[in-house]
Amino acid sequence: MTTLLAPVRGDRLVHRINPVAKIAASGAIGLALLVTIDAVSGAVALALTLVLVPFAGVPPRALAIRMLPIVIAAPLTAVTLALYGAPSGEIYGSFLLATVSEGSLQLAFAAALRVLAIGLPAVLLVATVDPTDLADGLIQTWRLPSRFVLGALAAFRLVGLLVDDWRALVLARRARGVGDAGGVLGRMRFLASVAFALLVLALRRGGALATAMEARGFGGDAPRTAARVARFGGAEWALVGIGVAIAACALAASVAAGTFTFILGPRG
Repeated sequence: MTTLLAPVRGDRLVHRINPVAKIAASGAIGLALLVTIDAVSGAVALALTLVLVPFAGVPPRALAIRMLPIVIAAPLTAVTLALYGAPSGEIYGSFLLATVSEGSLQLAFAAALRVLAIGLPAVLLVATVDPTDLADGLIQTWRLPSRFVLGALAAFRLVGLLVDDWRALVLARRARGVGDAGGVLGRMRFLASVAFALLVLALRRGGALATAMEARGFGGDAPRTAARVARFGGAEWALVGIGVAIAACALAASVAAGTFTFILGPRG
């Protein structure tokens, strides 16, 4: 868990770009792919993003670990839509509520590409985002309330401790002889007790942290100064422009191929 949450650091330009620009770039691609549901736009966006992978500053192993949930979700989404999507065209087979048709297979393929095309740029850009830099960018660039942003940052910093707390609770209970023996039911009871103890510990830590932050003035409405200035310059605008360009190319290719299908429109 801690490995997945730790940002990828380096000395490339992409590591120094304001995180809000990275969010805007990936959001532009995701928004464009949510407008239409077709395979061409997803394939074009995915192909253009793959070209930029070597310049993203994310090592292959780190990228593979972060992409694993998305790689698993894409085929699962495709299978679900292939079986239970609205049937159209030639029917290949049916069983109970599941119907495999030409239209459902096309929809499944387009959805799988979409999951990858939206997930890849988001993972590439978010992997190099430091939470503190993101908080500075949200407060200084997007002018979000500092109280909300700093609270979310503090909570995010504590997420990595949950794994260590879980491990410590399990070891402590086993040291006292409260193991997880006794079959499936005994193990489920043991895991439930550890989860409840972890919840109580998290609530206590959260309350203590909230009190400490209030005591240090984080809950006030007075304007706050920033230790680090979040700049939004040419590199940030260039990254946003790349995201918008990828989105525009994907939609243009879809329209040119005649496959553009508005997400809320009828699909035959």
